[in-house]
Amino acid sequence: MRLPGGTFLMGTDDPGGYPQDGEGPVRPVVVEPLTIGAHTVSNALFADFVEETGHRTDAEAFGWSYVFASFLPGELRRVSARPPQTPWWCGVRGAYWRCPEGPGSSVEDRWDHPVVHVSWRDAAAYCAWAGGRLPTESEWEYAARGGLEQRRYPWGDELAPGGEHRCNIWRGRFPTRNTAEDGYRSTAPVDAFLPNGFGLFNVVGNVWEWCADRWTPGAAERVMRGGSYLCHDSYCNRYRVAARTRNSPDSTSGNTGFRMVFTADTASAP
Repeated sequence: MRLPGGTFLMGTDDPGGYPQDGEGPVRPVVVEPLTIGAHTVSNALFADFVEETGHRTDAEAFGWSYVFASFLPGELRRVSARPPQTPWWCGVRGAYWRCPEGPGSSVEDRWDHPVVHVSWRDAAAYCAWAGGRLPTESEWEYAARGGLEQRRYPWGDELAPGGEHRCNIWRGRFPTRNTAEDGYRSTAPVDAFLPNGFGLFNVVGNVWEWCADRWTPGAAERVMRGGSYLCHDSYCNRYRVAARTRNSPDSTSGNTGFRMVFTADTASAP
């Protein structure tokens, strides 16, 4: 989608947010015109990249990636390491973008879902191959807001206006019960739900999206935006459009993907 750019108010001083994440203060930011993907990069598109380049992802190189525990059969859960701070994650050997829940799983019925288990480095490599780059954090927030000023979500301030679900997040009691009222327990297709005012789909919920920026100047960690299907306001109210988090550039998980900004010679891309 070709966006005109301009000045917008970035960040939030929302008391329901996470000031420690650097969400505020609210400040005017200028964004140049840009063309950004209406969708996150899908499994089908990433497969084309891998087929042409032979790219081996960080998850493949390390031999494992993080998978949400309830997606796994009991035996695989028992043999997979769990971080003590986030025991709902399992480090699953053999999990990578093509086998998102580890050995025996497949993306054959998910070609139109966002690619996951991709690191920042994998995402940057794809973008370079496809003639683009990752968005800066300010570009991402400008695009995600869809022309609305200082709203909590891309569509306004109500999470479910008129009772209508607008994003794919955790519904129920985290991490033990997900009602999947929005239709999805894991990833949704890249064009699920209504787009925002700029025509972008799933800018909050579904999968975290890598941005180009470092978390702080000189830091190794990179910014991620938008929240994911695992976000719930009881512990991770980061599906707000101003929310942000971070991870190391080689980290991978089953809820992290990316969308691309196109360079001038690909400005006609959707």
